[in-house]
Amino acid sequence: MQTDSLSDRILNGERRALARAITLVESNRADHRAQASELLTQLAGSGRQALRIGLSGTPGVGKSTFIESFGMMLTGQGLRVAVLAVDPSSARSGGSILGDKTRMERLSREKNAFIRPSPSQSHLGGVARRTREAIALCEAAGYDVVLIETVGVGQSETVVSELSDLFLLLLAPAGGDELQGVKRGIMEMADIILINKADGDLRATATRTCADYAGALRLLRKRPQDPEGFPKAMTVSAVEEHGLEQAWDEMQSLTQWRRDNGIWEANRAAQARYWFDQEVRHALLARLDTPQAKAEMERLNAEVSAGHLNPAKAAEELLGALT
Repeated sequence: MQTDSLSDRILNGERRALARAITLVESNRADHRAQASELLTQLAGSGRQALRIGLSGTPGVGKSTFIESFGMMLTGQGLRVAVLAVDPSSARSGGSILGDKTRMERLSREKNAFIRPSPSQSHLGGVARRTREAIALCEAAGYDVVLIETVGVGQSETVVSELSDLFLLLLAPAGGDELQGVKRGIMEMADIILINKADGDLRATATRTCADYAGALRLLRKRPQDPEGFPKAMTVSAVEEHGLEQAWDEMQSLTQWRRDNGIWEANRAAQARYWFDQEVRHALLARLDTPQAKAEMERLNAEVSAGHLNPAKAAEELLGALT
């Protein structure tokens, strides 16, 4: 594969080239990893940046419906929108349904939108192993907003904050005692909590739920990356497309404040350091997957099982053999 021609096509905004590039960076083949690294290096100098918005929520809250309505609103304003949706993978078969694109039928037909579902595989944190690189490709392709839809609410979902500039938490009204059910960690990471389905008979309930969360947010310690009034809770209706413009205004206001106060750049730099650390760790773990390392592990496993060697000493010997 000629990465030069592929990078040129991506910079020209070709969706087919972008899809092909994401497939390349998601591959685990050694030759594909080398090509992906070369491609990302070529695109690094484009200087293009998108607003990265991470989105998580409780099951059945309507994440896909919200993303479609929100994405249609943004494209209607002349913005180019990329959606990276992460689907959970089966622990048994390893397969994923990848049905997000079919659930966003209107947005998938929009010429200024790009939707890419990816399997989470065994990667924790609510995002796929190469979501960060897929975001970089979307930015190089000239998309203004990149929406990252995570697998679903859980403690590890906070990893998406290491990918995004803004983190939205989508919740449903009258969903039980969600103030107890939602982990504190993800509450602390959220920039804006959106109470979806604020329509019809649930409108009043959504308003009360929003007030409950607004009160809960005031109990959290104020973060240095937030202006006065943030994080905040708001009501929206993805079906009736109500409250979307107000939510977008708040996102833009928060983004501009962070840019003006140097927090945007500092956050991006911290994220780059985080992912460098993660790449080093993954590379070290990959060295355990070689035939020599596996043979040494089997030998040491037998020693540990027989009680001739304690696990800590065995691990020390294995690491010594790898260096």
